[in-house]
Amino acid sequence: MDLTIVTFLPVVAAAIIMLLPQQQEQNAKYVALLFAVGGLLYSLFLFADFDVNGTGYQLVENRKWVEIGQFDLRYHLGVDGLSMPLVLLTTFLTVAAVLGSFSVNMRPRLYYSMLMLLSTSVIGVVVALDFMLFFLFWELELFPMFLLIAIWGSGRREYSATKFVLYTIAGSAFMLLGILALAFSANTFDIVELSQAEFKDTIFPLSWVFLFLFIGFAVKLPIVPLHTWLPDAHGDAPTAVSVMLAGVLLKMGGYGLIRMCVSILPETADDYSVWFVGIGAFSVLYGAFVTLRQTDLKRLIAYSSVSHMGLVLLGIGAMGKESMMGATYQMLAHGVVTGMLFTSVGLMYERTHTREIARLGGLARQMPLITTGLVFAGFASLGLPALAGFVAEVTVFLGSFARYEWAVLLSLGGVVLSAGYILWTLQRTVFGPVRHDWDGVTDAHHWWEHAVVLGLAASVILLGVYPALMMDMIGPAMDPIVQRLSA
Repeated sequence: MDLTIVTFLPVVAAAIIMLLPQQQEQNAKYVALLFAVGGLLYSLFLFADFDVNGTGYQLVENRKWVEIGQFDLRYHLGVDGLSMPLVLLTTFLTVAAVLGSFSVNMRPRLYYSMLMLLSTSVIGVVVALDFMLFFLFWELELFPMFLLIAIWGSGRREYSATKFVLYTIAGSAFMLLGILALAFSANTFDIVELSQAEFKDTIFPLSWVFLFLFIGFAVKLPIVPLHTWLPDAHGDAPTAVSVMLAGVLLKMGGYGLIRMCVSILPETADDYSVWFVGIGAFSVLYGAFVTLRQTDLKRLIAYSSVSHMGLVLLGIGAMGKESMMGATYQMLAHGVVTGMLFTSVGLMYERTHTREIARLGGLARQMPLITTGLVFAGFASLGLPALAGFVAEVTVFLGSFARYEWAVLLSLGGVVLSAGYILWTLQRTVFGPVRHDWDGVTDAHHWWEHAVVLGLAASVILLGVYPALMMDMIGPAMDPIVQRLSA
């Protein structure tokens, strides 16, 4: 029942919030915070109880769900060293998103219930061990994300929300074709059984099946050229939604690539590995170059995410134990670092009502605390030692260099560019001459603003100075995958 509790606890919160009387709707944020903190504490308990030396999945729940013809669909949940850190990341960023939403006053019941439903959908994706259950959770996140952007967003919010949904549905259609092809071949939707199966008679050639799955996950990651929904979604989404989008929703793509593409079809994945790393290196460079041309802070961070997710694809594509460990760690590091970046930018936007870099400047004197958070997150994003981003990037590069040194060298160019655009952005945004337009702005002064920034900063430092906390868990999860690749 442990995974059921941590997965559906946010849904319970959403139901309670929707049942609040209208005169008490402002209490929705406290209900959401209570359940979000409860989910985080419960996931911390599960994380602490996880056996890092164990093999296979832990906390397994496997019950009969529904029979459809020849298929016995099951309510099958479990975690290993790949999924457990992502569960913890999701519950942690859910708390950060709730705290970052305390200033939301428009339709708070619907807002917080959708935020909670979004959390459940992401957790469900990483704990589901039945392919159909996985797909249902995957699609579930479309509904809350669409509403959160379309109702509480800014700018072209309806356009951005619709674009996000259309891209995801298109990718999901390809993914479903791949799922059905595998399921009909092996007579099961069970992910554990599929990862041990030999596919000889599939509806489509295995290379097609692999590409169908790859496209579905690549849209969510996202990689170039399937990334164009991301800057629009980030640019128009509320701050807390950007935190969840960048922090955990993008990780669904990386998780799917490792769990489904590489684990279930290792030989085909190895055949396409050079394309993996090539597209990954190109995404790193493309994201970095395009970032240099951005004038909006949130779109800048969005394109930097494209660059950083390219590193994830590079690590997965190299298909070594160390490289995939680095890719997984990059997902965790990017989640907390980007969450802190969006939070800091959001706090700045609430006070200045602009994200245009040209209009900002000299804010360090008016907003020292917010500036400190932004600078700290920026340094973590460019890979400063002792912070989360450094460990992740170094592990990816070291793990990938032996097989694809050319891709690593190209990606290093993106890392150099990232240092340039981050430092340039900080100089234009918070340093330089003081602008009298901002004489009356205030610094972060609410307790929840301090809590979310300090919590994210602490996680960035922890992942930077104590990587073994996660690496010792991630490593054993990669062993069976690597064994299948080398078989």
